[in-house]
Amino acid sequence: MAAENLFLRKQLALFQEREVKPRRADDATRAALVWLAKAFNWRGALVIVKPATLIRWHREGFRLFWRLKSRPGRPPLPRNVRGVIRRMALENPIWGEERIANELLLKLGLGISPRTVRKYMPQRTSAGPDGWRGDQRWVTFVRNHAEAIIACDFFVAVTATFKLLYVFVVVEHATRRILYFNVTEHPTAAWTLQQLRQAIPSDHDYRFLIHDRDGKFSGELDRSIAHLGLRVLKTPCRAPTANAICERTIGTMRRECLDYLIPLTASHLYRILAEWIGHQHWTAP
Repeated sequence: MAAENLFLRKQLALFQEREVKPRRADDATRAALVWLAKAFNWRGALVIVKPATLIRWHREGFRLFWRLKSRPGRPPLPRNVRGVIRRMALENPIWGEERIANELLLKLGLGISPRTVRKYMPQRTSAGPDGWRGDQRWVTFVRNHAEAIIACDFFVAVTATFKLLYVFVVVEHATRRILYFNVTEHPTAAWTLQQLRQAIPSDHDYRFLIHDRDGKFSGELDRSIAHLGLRVLKTPCRAPTANAICERTIGTMRRECLDYLIPLTASHLYRILAEWIGHQHWTAP
């Protein structure tokens, strides 16, 4: 009876508060109603919501409980063991994860896999006191060799008849200019290779070509590009930032041109892009 009275009072408070339309039940109210409903037959006393709603709150509570209870992955090593691993790695720079794992097993009796040891080892870097690194990061490479880099990629345009057209774009890194583009309905590796041959002049000074791992950039295409004096650099999977300049150029073409016009055919799309590219190159500083 006490639980039923609390159950009803909890609902009544929603109606009587400030003499306005009852507000939506918050999480605390839902949890209280679900907890009180366990003590009596609540179906006859429920007023503010349907019975199915209260049951749904109960199920959501169970989902939240098990989500907090069931944490994915292995539990971390104790703090003192992690400290021992870091200390051994710092005091013995030439030791790898396998050596540290064997030392832990022989001297402390702790059976820890080398992969787990590597997870808690401090990250070593070749940076000196002035912050210089011995290796060269991707951003540094692109900045230092911008004059010798070109990049290419595809993007899709949809016509008024819902036909997919593929636009191939080649961009110079140093000037951000579109070196070449073309439109096709059926892109293949042979077609892509022919476009690159037309885009790259015979007396070029380029050294690197950046493209993604799409199937249209086949191994035969890369070998043919190597015969043109270019080294192919493939971007990692699902890493568009590795080809950021080309991706940004494509985004600009979409926002400033194709978002305002719907092409009718492939030739129509080619004329639209040719006019837009000519305008961009003419007005570029």
